[in-house]
Amino acid sequence: MTVSSVRARRLGRTYPASSTGPEEKEDTMGTSFLERLRGAFTPKGIISTRAGLVVSVTSFAILLAGWWFITARELVNPMFVPTPAETAHAAVDMFRRGFVEDIWATVYRVMAGFLIATAVALPLGIFVGTYAPVSSFVQPMFSFIRYMPASAFIPLFIFWIGIGEEEKIAIIILGSLPQLVLMIANNIRSVTLPLIEASYTLGTNQANVLWKIILPRAWPDIVDTLRIVLGWAWTYVIVAEIVGASSGIGYTILQSQRSVAVDQIFVSILTLGLIGLIVDYALIFLNRMLFPWNERRH
Repeated sequence: MTVSSVRARRLGRTYPASSTGPEEKEDTMGTSFLERLRGAFTPKGIISTRAGLVVSVTSFAILLAGWWFITARELVNPMFVPTPAETAHAAVDMFRRGFVEDIWATVYRVMAGFLIATAVALPLGIFVGTYAPVSSFVQPMFSFIRYMPASAFIPLFIFWIGIGEEEKIAIIILGSLPQLVLMIANNIRSVTLPLIEASYTLGTNQANVLWKIILPRAWPDIVDTLRIVLGWAWTYVIVAEIVGASSGIGYTILQSQRSVAVDQIFVSILTLGLIGLIVDYALIFLNRMLFPWNERRH
């Protein structure tokens, strides 16, 4: 068995043991989609972009088919679960009545709060993960704050700040900042000690090891952390908009609940999911473009 065939087996590829070089590519082209997909179930296996897209679309198709089946058979009260067609009609009506403005209001609040939290968390998390005294001073405090639900501070922030944009942005900062600091610190700590020691052997001093060794290796994981925490920020803003807001997707959900417009609630929730999916894949693409050398696959 050749080295390439062993590596292919570990990665979940279906090259024959006797194949090498261009012959391996020809064999891969000849294998069926199901065979390549089965090979991808090997631990740490790789799935092609085309196969991954097919699987992803299939999962959404199954979800949509299940929704249609439940509503078509009226397995639940139609008052509580609208059909896909009714939801689509409600979406058209909502966008005609200015739902885009509510979307932009929510996007602005999320991005403003998250960018402020990121600007504070990046340097703080880097130093917490790099220097033990800073970690001992900062980490316990942020670990303590992290377990306090951001939504519990909404009444206090309304008293202290009011019900304007500042209060909603403050909720997002409070919810995102502790998570970012602690997760970025863990990203820095994940840089292996042998790599750092090897840099010392090659002449890097303590003043430069952070900037030349630790940060370049940790940046892909840090960007991934930003992607994950940004998803959490959306939950904070919806809670903030349900309490004391006059615009936004959360406000739309609250108004729809009061008028028992379940189809509009579905549209609002699906809009959140679609925005999140677009942002998520945009950050994954950005990570791959900025750090093509990174072995991690998303």
